Amino acid sequence: MSDAILHDHNQDGVDRRGFLKCMAWAGTGMLWAVQGGVLRSIPLNGLGVGALKGELFFAQISDSHIGFSKDANPDVTATLQAAVDRLNALPERPAFVLHTGDISQLSRPSEFDTAEQVVGGIRTGRVFYVPGEHDVLSDNGKQYLDRFGRKSQGDGWYSMDHGGVHFVGLVNVLNLKAGGLGNLGATQLAWLRKDLARHSNSTPIVVFAHIPLWSVYPDWGWGTDDSEQALALLRRFGSVTVLNGHIHQVMQKVEGNIAFHTAMSTAFPQPAPGTAPSPGPLKVEPARLRSLLGTASVTFHQGQHALAVVDSALAAGTPSSGAAVNGALAAPAARRDTVIAAGDARVIRIDNFNFTPPELRIPRGSKVLWANADDVPHLIVSADGRFPSSRALDTNDQYTLTLDRPGSYPYFCQLHPKMTGRIIVE
Repeated sequence: MSDAILHDHNQDGVDRRGFLKCMAWAGTGMLWAVQGGVLRSIPLNGLGVGALKGELFFAQISDSHIGFSKDANPDVTATLQAAVDRLNALPERPAFVLHTGDISQLSRPSEFDTAEQVVGGIRTGRVFYVPGEHDVLSDNGKQYLDRFGRKSQGDGWYSMDHGGVHFVGLVNVLNLKAGGLGNLGATQLAWLRKDLARHSNSTPIVVFAHIPLWSVYPDWGWGTDDSEQALALLRRFGSVTVLNGHIHQVMQKVEGNIAFHTAMSTAFPQPAPGTAPSPGPLKVEPARLRSLLGTASVTFHQGQHALAVVDSALAAGTPSSGAAVNGALAAPAARRDTVIAAGDARVIRIDNFNFTPPELRIPRGSKVLWANADDVPHLIVSADGRFPSSRALDTNDQYTLTLDRPGSYPYFCQLHPKMTGRIIVE
């Protein structure tokens, strides 16, 4: 366990030195098992998936971001297809597949259509989804629910039983507030309490959601602000596994009988927490990209507390040393120059997950123009409802607004709530 995440230096759940060592494992495929409350890893090439057969075997894919076409990965459909091909090549067919969100990039019907077509090619009984924040941009999740959540409760949460395991799909990407993290909400937590009450302490539980249910790195919004209330309901069970996406890399944590596991993306990698100015797509050499993307498979053996989780990259060639990991995963993605047609508008530039300037003073009746120079979309929302929200702004998209009334206008990005700004109309 010399490479395990053991030390929480900043009380944020992250041992950075241990994390960077663990990141070197991500591209080779790993078996993760909890035994007696201790997490240990076994290289996939030293075990083989065939050794993982049990009463229940299922797979996880995450963060396909269909519609993304920037430098970090110009063809995310191809890498999603590669993930599907890899799952179809497994010696054992998974009973079902969990997709842990960000199916699409901009919640567009064509993106959902493509994702459904590709994911529909997996040889499995069924695919279960939970939404990511990119899947609920335009209509607060209605289109997502119509396609993927028709039998779900509330905003898309649900549960099911399979092979002696109780599965719970949670939604934590709606109703994000400025400066906040993921959010479950009181209604969903009340439902979860009733759902879990029906099961004995010995029932193995698998929870899956998009944003991690532990504080991976709050400065980047990598956590859920009311997750502790959900975890309190789960602690009585002897075996709980929590599967998430969102951060596009493998990371592990064990708290008592609860094991947390975040998955690689099939679209693009993101930096290790705290190793770059901001999260976001990372551009690496094309030959190395697929070694930083991948899938996870999970096996449950009746009578055992541990669920074995295997992370498998789409291709070989992952960095094998801490220095290589730093080079591949700790540098911000290259940014594109934004063409800003300002005219008589005052410009707020969105770049590297920041609004520049963070505070803008303007005379009444002035136009304000937000210009997105990032490789990811942003969505401008008034913190107090004083002006209409923008649509999702992709790279080089702009949003213009005229403000006539004096006062303070705080705002934030709905997709990345840590991004905040303010306009002062004088």
